[in-house]
Amino acid sequence: MEKYKDYGFDTKAIHEGSKSNPDNALNPPIFQTSTFTFDSLEHAEDVMSFKSSDYVYTRGNNPTLRLFENKMAALEEGEGAVAFSSGMAAISSVLFSLLKPNDSVIVHRTLYGSTFSVANTLLPKYGIKCKTVDMRNIDELKNSIDESVKVVYFETPCNPNLEIIDIKEVCDAVRGKNIKVVVDNTFASPYFQRPLTLGADVVVHSATKYICGHGDVVAGVAVSKDIDYINRLKFDYMCEFGGALSPFNAWLLIRGLKTLGVRMREHEKNAIEIAKFLREHKYVKKVYYPGLEDFEGHIIAKKQMKGFSGMVSFEIEGGLDRAKKFVNSLKLIKIAVSLGDCESLIEIPSLITHRGYPEEKLLDFGFSKDLIRISAGLEDIDDIIYDLQQAFKLIND
Repeated sequence: MEKYKDYGFDTKAIHEGSKSNPDNALNPPIFQTSTFTFDSLEHAEDVMSFKSSDYVYTRGNNPTLRLFENKMAALEEGEGAVAFSSGMAAISSVLFSLLKPNDSVIVHRTLYGSTFSVANTLLPKYGIKCKTVDMRNIDELKNSIDESVKVVYFETPCNPNLEIIDIKEVCDAVRGKNIKVVVDNTFASPYFQRPLTLGADVVVHSATKYICGHGDVVAGVAVSKDIDYINRLKFDYMCEFGGALSPFNAWLLIRGLKTLGVRMREHEKNAIEIAKFLREHKYVKKVYYPGLEDFEGHIIAKKQMKGFSGMVSFEIEGGLDRAKKFVNSLKLIKIAVSLGDCESLIEIPSLITHRGYPEEKLLDFGFSKDLIRISAGLEDIDDIIYDLQQAFKLIND
């Protein structure tokens, strides 16, 4: 994209990487091909040896994937990105690319369920140790660092309790120690937060969520300022593990990025109203939302985020049985594992996305078995609130 000024986020999301399309089409084509041809064996040699930026095979790269990667790198203020077939493909590939046997990774106590399983079950099978700490306590993190630690990994906001980790503080704590900081930015999206600008080495996303925004793609992406690392991640790990994203899904993600800023602003507006409604409800024990001034991580969130995003968690009176009854009583809000879609979605993490956690230790990991998580959709807020009201009425009649 030819620039005459430093464009804003929404403009970049729409135009970054744009060039003249065939037949003057407004939208880029989908290069729905597995294989690319060469003009000659000499041309093949130039491409295979990276003297040319042409393409070989979609598992390595593809013009549609490259456009998506370039857009994500620009939005996260990185130098390069690697697209993956799922968020977990991105997360696991990044971890394996940075760790080897006898190394250690430090993770925050609260992680998405599958990430928790990778860190605590899969990595140890390959001789990689996992240490779990509460990274809100920077001294606890510092005391866990030894020579074996090569990666510090966390989400912020965390899934599902929305805990906020001070990204810059963590990065400052490990600076000069040959430790890479990896941040899962899924809950915030690059619209609200850019960890690379705060010192993180790698940012990962489940692009299935806010980046797509329409519930019709499974994808992941990793972004870094280190282009040499990006090339190694792409060709030594993504290609070899085979977690390539399809061109059609990349095209859908490019479409989703066009409205990312608009959607995130509306998600946040609805989330704030949901959080306020729940906070005032007599049957709600606690509300977890970074935008509430009495939320523990509010000040840090305000410092490192442009806004507070669209996720809200809460607990109601009566424990798990009443939480289940409440969720089952909703009519507009749908029960689902995902988030970031146009539709409002709800779940009980201990029963669905985080069911791999040991039940007796849930509180140690930062959430209760009856915690409810809502992804605020884009419906009219009055309709969302009405659905919550009628569910409360049904379980209390």
